[in-house]
Order: sequence, then structure tokens, then C-alpha cells
Amino acid sequence: MTAQTAKQVLDKCAQTVSNKDGVKADFTMQSAQYGSASGTIAVKGRMFNASTKQSSMWFDGKTLWTYMAKSDEVNVTTPTEAQLQALNPYNFINLYKQGFKYTMTKSDKAFNVHLTATDQKRKIRELFIIVDKTTYQPTEVKMLQNSKWTTFTISNLKTTKLSDATFKFNSKDFPSAEVIDLR
Repeated sequence: MTAQTAKQVLDKCAQTVSNKDGVKADFTMQSAQYGSASGTIAVKGRMFNASTKQSSMWFDGKTLWTYMAKSDEVNVTTPTEAQLQALNPYNFINLYKQGFKYTMTKSDKAFNVHLTATDQKRKIRELFIIVDKTTYQPTEVKMLQNSKWTTFTISNLKTTKLSDATFKFNSKDFPSAEVIDLR
């Protein structure tokens, strides 16, 4: 397969996930670095909201709020691209367009795209993205960061109209939480 074909698949996949109104999905994460978790994610452009039993995150394109249920704390940060990639499986939609070489194989139901960083100093050196052949929706994103693999399995992806408020922390929803601004 040519690199052009792999890029075309990723372009179609990005178009599917980049619905201007937003998308929601269920996910499961397995990570040597962060452990495992499952939950839901909502994405609109660069903004996302992810929730698991342990934590919830809101990212409005600039600021990240992370609520930890165990400690009833909210950390407020301005994340780097590498941090965003580790937190948001859909961040590959912005990432793949430069600095990676592509190869691709096909199975009966999916395109298996392999991305390799052209600069070995990049935080994310390798990505595998499995894209459904019929819907062009990503079903799995596996990435190598700091010599450790993280795998996101994605299901039940649906387009939906999401308000921008979905991606901002609302202190009224967590009245007892201590807010720690780390910016």
C-alpha cells in the first residue's frame, strides 16, 4: 500500500470524527503507564470531555480541568500536545498530518494504519490506528509514548450536537471539590 492511500484513509477517518457539532463514544484504555480505565468521551474540534469512574476531564481547546473522584480535587492546567495525545484518543486527528510516515494493511473489515515518527525526539514515536472499512470510524488507537504502549478501544461512536459548555468544568456540579490551579 502506498503512503498516499493510508493518508486518504486517515483523512476520511478524521472527517468522520471531526463532525462540526461533535461526536460521543465509549472507550476502554489499557496502558503500561496509566493503568486501565473505561468510560465515555465527547469530542468537538480540539475540545473534549472524558469521564471514567476514577476521573473526569474537560478540555476547551486551551485549558484542561481534571477532576479526581478519590480526592475530590480539580487540577487546572494548560496541557502540551503530548499530554493531550495521552488523554484523548481522538487527538491523532490533528497529529497524523505532519511528522509521520504511513504504511497500511487491510483485513476483511478494517484498515490498519501504522504511523512512524520521522523525528525520533517526538514524544509519540509510533501509532497504530484501526479504521472500520465501512464507516471510516476509528475502532482502536494504539500509541508508543516514553517506550510504553497505550491502547484505546473505541465503540458506539455517534455524531451529536454538543454545546461548548460540555467542555468546560462547572464548579456547581462539584460544589465540594477543591480547585488547584497549576497553570
